[in-house]
Amino acid sequence: MDLYGELDWRGLVHTATDGLPEVLRHQKVTAYVGFDPTASSLHVGHLLPLLALARLQRCGHSPIAVVGGGTGLIGDPSLRSTERVLLTIEQAETNVAGIRSQLSRFLDFEHTMNPARLVNNAEWLMKLGAIEFMRDVGKHFTVNAMIAKESVRRRIEGGDGISYTEFSYPLLQSYDFLVLHDRFGCTLQVGGSDQWGNITAGMDLIRRVRGVKAHGLVLPLLMTASGTKFGKTEAGSVWLDSHLTKPYQFYQFWLHTDDRDAVKYLKFFTYLPQERIAELDAATAREPERRHAQRELAQQVTRLVHGEEAVREAEAAAQTLFGGDISGMSVSQLLQAFPNVPSSTTAFAPDGWPIVELLASSGVTPSKSEATRLIRSGGIYVNSRRVTDEKRRLRPEDAVEGQLFVVRKGKHDNFLIRIVRGLSSHK
Repeated sequence: MDLYGELDWRGLVHTATDGLPEVLRHQKVTAYVGFDPTASSLHVGHLLPLLALARLQRCGHSPIAVVGGGTGLIGDPSLRSTERVLLTIEQAETNVAGIRSQLSRFLDFEHTMNPARLVNNAEWLMKLGAIEFMRDVGKHFTVNAMIAKESVRRRIEGGDGISYTEFSYPLLQSYDFLVLHDRFGCTLQVGGSDQWGNITAGMDLIRRVRGVKAHGLVLPLLMTASGTKFGKTEAGSVWLDSHLTKPYQFYQFWLHTDDRDAVKYLKFFTYLPQERIAELDAATAREPERRHAQRELAQQVTRLVHGEEAVREAEAAAQTLFGGDISGMSVSQLLQAFPNVPSSTTAFAPDGWPIVELLASSGVTPSKSEATRLIRSGGIYVNSRRVTDEKRRLRPEDAVEGQLFVVRKGKHDNFLIRIVRGLSSHK
């Protein structure tokens, strides 16, 4: 299967320009994807265009990753009903640095035949004068055509309007495409389906000023089978930065993929061939409770983003945690395993804490009487061990590494109580 055929089989082709399949089949092209630095890290939603760029490189094409240090100061109006809060130059530079370090996990910048390039469009946009921009770029765009673009029309029809700042964003992105064409021979831009209007604007600019045909490929907008935006959880976005989303949380995000999405995500986010994905699809249909597709998905994507060691640690933590015995887990692993559960702190006490008082003061139970009732009914576990005596006193040596109690109330409600030395009273 050729590259375009594989992209199509994987469901990655939402829209493409006429002739692109033949171009990819018979020519080596230079293609780019832009990443605006709206945060200091990419998130899982960026994986689709990033992996598309990586697939192009694997097939001999030359990829360019553009970090939008310039366009990030303006803000893309696509898929937004309101104006973005403008970044400061310092914020944009910090975010650019964070994103730049992540791209090398996916793209090979040292390949001898078709190395990836990383560029920051601030290099040319920050030097661009207003008069120069309006004469050399703006004259090639009509207001009528710009208003007809979906991202602009939606804002106008929605009643909030659009500022000249964000209205100018498609022109800046088009200029990016022109600069990349002139410097590196770039003739293909890849992006999400919301970028089609911006991409075609750049293609038109190249055609008008250089007389060359450029191409665009847009990927599908990701939604889950339940109708929610992909990559969003109750805790917020799922980031590629291990400090923002711990590898265990990252692994669990993929492991809990809806059955209806699992095979689709295997096509989108892994390099697994058709045969292997078909095997996983069949295995999941036979034994849905075993989550064959989800487990492979979690392993593949976590390995890609965080490495093999992160996969081993995430699986070991999950096996220990859900096996019901956390005695072998460290405080660090437990904090990763329970990132969003209620937590509190208590002052270090050499003689320990009466269990009933600790449960009530930590918010595990609303009162001491409720704590007593739950203990007597067998509904309280501390560090995976059932507490049967309401008169028991927990001691520092009972805590994980002397620092943490994991309390479970009933079957599913977990709480963390951290022991803090030097704390004068419970908080």
